Amino acid sequence: MNELMRELQEIITQEGPISLERYMSLALSHPRYGYYATREPFGAAGDFVTAPEISQMFGELIGLWAAEVWRLCGAQEPIRMVELGPGRGTLMADALRALRSVRGRANAIEVHLVETSPRLTDIQRQTLGAFELPVSWHASIAEIPAGAAIFIANEFFDALPVQHFVRTENGWCERAVGLDGKRKLAFGLRPYAAEEIRLTAPEGSVLELSAEARHIMRAVAARIASEGGALLAIDYGHTQTQCGETLQAMRSNRFVDPLDAPGECDLTAHVDFAALARAVEAAGARVHGPVTQAAFLSALGIAERARMLKRNANPAQGEAIDVALTRLTDCATPTGMGQLFKAMAVTQTDMRAIPGFPR
Repeated sequence: MNELMRELQEIITQEGPISLERYMSLALSHPRYGYYATREPFGAAGDFVTAPEISQMFGELIGLWAAEVWRLCGAQEPIRMVELGPGRGTLMADALRALRSVRGRANAIEVHLVETSPRLTDIQRQTLGAFELPVSWHASIAEIPAGAAIFIANEFFDALPVQHFVRTENGWCERAVGLDGKRKLAFGLRPYAAEEIRLTAPEGSVLELSAEARHIMRAVAARIASEGGALLAIDYGHTQTQCGETLQAMRSNRFVDPLDAPGECDLTAHVDFAALARAVEAAGARVHGPVTQAAFLSALGIAERARMLKRNANPAQGEAIDVALTRLTDCATPTGMGQLFKAMAVTQTDMRAIPGFPR
């Protein structure tokens, strides 16, 4: 039994069952025992592999996207690049390399990273140290200096806590995490219905909601609407709000029980892009997309970029580039990255066309 499990048992014993939202928050972000405070989650040796770890092409295209969107915004230098949940800093490093190739001057860019993990902050500092650019770390979006900015959120919203509501004969009851007879963590239901949910669905249906995701998206969209810039969100999820639970736990690239070892596995849920779009529109900004990751990267020229890289590659490197291209744009099955992952952008309302998204 790990230390976080003991702490959760104590909390539940004293306070009663806790919400799934609170459980996820503690399991991922507990300052001492949480997943991001204690684990190395990214890459082949971690619990999952993200698109920036697959190929430099991903981050490079995002950097070029940011440069063009900044130009379309009519914003002045320096370009303010903001990444939410920057992982190891790999995406930002690749994006900065591409940005500098078109902007030239180092003082034309400043970087802001929103990160709550001291361990990951140290890794990001090492990854970005060679760029000799102003890099600032922030605990929340509210700390980012005022003004236009390009926000990047790659696999950020999927890691935010969710709530589950189950349709019963009494209405939509919230799922909670409590203790069974052996003091092991177990799911249960609140004995009362959530009156604010009026969706019609068969009994047994599960509605998955993320209040934190909607709150963050609305805050960023409101800032963009008033100060300029844009947000690019890339994540796995669905384009329409629908019933169904998608909570999953990953450990060493394998699915495990979400309640089995809190703090030792990654917890995520599919992103409801329709809910995020509603938050954007409520804040007075414009939504672009969502489109599939394959469509977005293809529109930005990932195939052409792969051909350019292969010109100076040996056979083994060329094969690796082909494998990465296929993996990032795979639409052969619903779970292929190109199909499962979606891209959505947010701008001021007068920006009707931006790279990667149809009018």
